[in-house]
Amino acid sequence: MQVFIRTDASIQIGSGHVMRCLTLANQLKQKNVSIKFICRELKGNMIEYIRQQGFEVYTLKGIDVVSHWDWTTEHWLEDAQGTNDFLQNENQLINLLIVDHYSLDMKWEEKIRPFVREIMVIDDLADRNHDCDLLLDQNYYVNMESRYKDLVSEKCMQFLGPNFALLRDEFLVIDPTTILRDGEIHNIFIFFGGTDSSGETLKALYAIERLLHDDLKVNVVVGASNPYKSKIKEFCDGYKNIQLHCQIDYMANLMLEADIAIGAGGSASWERIYVKLPSIVEIVADNQKELTEALETTNAIYSLGKYSDVKEHDIYHQLKLLLINPKKVKKMVEQCNYVMDSSVLREKKLASQILKAIF
Repeated sequence: MQVFIRTDASIQIGSGHVMRCLTLANQLKQKNVSIKFICRELKGNMIEYIRQQGFEVYTLKGIDVVSHWDWTTEHWLEDAQGTNDFLQNENQLINLLIVDHYSLDMKWEEKIRPFVREIMVIDDLADRNHDCDLLLDQNYYVNMESRYKDLVSEKCMQFLGPNFALLRDEFLVIDPTTILRDGEIHNIFIFFGGTDSSGETLKALYAIERLLHDDLKVNVVVGASNPYKSKIKEFCDGYKNIQLHCQIDYMANLMLEADIAIGAGGSASWERIYVKLPSIVEIVADNQKELTEALETTNAIYSLGKYSDVKEHDIYHQLKLLLINPKKVKKMVEQCNYVMDSSVLREKKLASQILKAIF
């Protein structure tokens, strides 16, 4: 069985789309499915990283523009033709093409349709029409059951909500019901995505500097493409209780050790909630706004708003309030239980249902 995945990563786009596609790819691979990726060679891409995970990658030629999103939206036909060239080279009808890209919509999918049996879209914007057979939106919204009502056909099978979150196996081997948190904060976890092009990691480090003491440990995670990596390392090296981790595969362990997280919205939200880790969140991309605001209504997270409006003292003030109020932190822990059902996620039903749907 042959599956292709069309997605991109760059300094502008970030790494989230590739990472969630890799999670799904690994789950399908465990079911003896052959997976190949198609990615454009953009600055900050993750093509080599995907290959290191054991997947073949076909590459579309790079572009040198300010906005990768806008270019792909405008040149969707060129993107579709380049994708189809790879699909036709297989000399067989592809069972499934998965596309995770905010700049591609029904027009692109209709051009791909003759070369694939089924199309699956991974989305969370619900802002454009799709010609797809399956759709995944793992995010939590008040209106999640009706978000795609007029955007996909009635025959489209929709996987909606955090019970279909794409969590890596390092998380799914954990049984969240065994996790105990008392609300006391002795360990802080900082992660603003694989790229963090606006320097939010440094902002958070500067903010907590005044709160550091011998009994407070900090773990900082960055991706290999983080443009501030050297500055972050220099800062962390100055403190014995701050440890820097780069492009790691043990994120779940660090989250388990932590008592509070500071980070971006998006896919990492589900990782934190799965392990019942309360978090202080910044909205670092427009597509995170609706999700983060919806999650804040559950009281499982505290949102500081859009990153460009967040100052160091905002992070400092909120963290200080939680440090002296363990009851509030414990309440955030408890609220995580109501956002997603860990038992459903651990059964990895999504991969099985995808395969069932396309046969």
